[in-house]
Amino acid sequence: MTVLAICHGELTRYDTLRRFERGELRIEDAVMLLGVGRRQVYRLLGRLRRDGPEGLVSSKRGRPSNRAFKAEMRTNVLSLVREHYHDFGPTLAAEYLAERHEIRISHETLRKWMIQDGLWKDRDARRPRPYQPRYRRDCRGGLIQVDGSKHWWFEDRGPQSTLLVFIDDATSELMHLRMVESESTFAYMDAMTAYIEAHGKPVALYSDKHGVFRNNTASANDDGMTHFGRALEKLNIDIICAHSPQAKGRVERANGTLQDRLVKAMRLEGIATIAEANAFLPGYMARYNERFAKAPFDPRDVHRPLALHEDLKAAMVWREQRTVTRALTLHYNKMLIILDPTEVSRPLAGRRVDVCEYPDGGLEIRYGDDVLPYRVFDKIRQVNQAAIVENKHLDAALAMAKLIQEQLPPRRRNLNEPSRRSQGAHMFPDPQSSREEPVKRKRGRPPLPRLTPIEAVRR
Repeated sequence: MTVLAICHGELTRYDTLRRFERGELRIEDAVMLLGVGRRQVYRLLGRLRRDGPEGLVSSKRGRPSNRAFKAEMRTNVLSLVREHYHDFGPTLAAEYLAERHEIRISHETLRKWMIQDGLWKDRDARRPRPYQPRYRRDCRGGLIQVDGSKHWWFEDRGPQSTLLVFIDDATSELMHLRMVESESTFAYMDAMTAYIEAHGKPVALYSDKHGVFRNNTASANDDGMTHFGRALEKLNIDIICAHSPQAKGRVERANGTLQDRLVKAMRLEGIATIAEANAFLPGYMARYNERFAKAPFDPRDVHRPLALHEDLKAAMVWREQRTVTRALTLHYNKMLIILDPTEVSRPLAGRRVDVCEYPDGGLEIRYGDDVLPYRVFDKIRQVNQAAIVENKHLDAALAMAKLIQEQLPPRRRNLNEPSRRSQGAHMFPDPQSSREEPVKRKRGRPPLPRLTPIEAVRR
């Protein structure tokens, strides 16, 4: 080995010892330059004279560290990652290895192993954000960011669903999570009711321009507010709509984190339905907050309790007004509602009453503080007028009736009705009960219509 074959530190040590041997350095200078004691200087000089430059090379070079993990453990960890956590990041995989397998390893070590084994690719340095970041609110409950994230939360085990996320702006704490079928007014009312019962009333909600929060039509009816906005106004809660997704970046980043971590957590638990997910979310939310929540700048909590005059159930309602006829009837969603003739309802002919539809599927007719009893007649007839058929033609008539019913187009209710998919049970069943994927229409001119035998018989 030549002098040039040793490393820079050993080359410096070689040069210092040679200068000391030639008398160009005093022993005090050699001790200071080498960082060792007097005896060690003479010992190194003896090794240099006996073995040459090779004597200065450390005997530990090329040997594994005494604190290094064994090869068997590395192989075991990578096999677990490859089997259970193949699409997990190193940080999340290290957390689950410690929680489920009692293998404690730093995420940086696991990151290095996964990169060497081809299970992970390191990211390039992120570019600086092109917009001015907004500072957090001072107190918890001052501003709650709300958003609905539509995603394949159950992967191929269940349908595509929407996760309603309520996150505190001051602490990045998940305040409420609810899995629903779609992002609708009743779904937000139900989630907001649970939020207020658990934490109290926040000062304001920060949301996007979804039709639940903001009336996006050119000509707004009445006061121009949505049903959800009118409910929050009764509870003295403001709604602020963001102009861009970057403005409510905390909830958007939380959605991305949940789409990575929550999907995998529910996969490991075998969750495949919305009910199972809602039962799992409170425990997962506590673990998430323990991991990612920040301490607020001001320790005060500005959530407010409900006032004595505030009724949470009466506020969270889809409310429309209808005029009562002289026969004490009113029309709502293609249904005829007949009021019972009581002392309160008899003088209401020609007056406006409120039709209140609740998130749980209940329907009330209110005039002021009075709830009016009623009965319902559905104007969408499900049974046709009875026909007189002889006994010997009964089988043929039944077969013909079945074919005609299959060919009849479904009858729809009002186009501006609320979405009721989040309600457990309501009195407005959807005639289109089939949820099959729509058939893609072929391009080009459609063929000329031809009458089927059934249509010919009907005509």
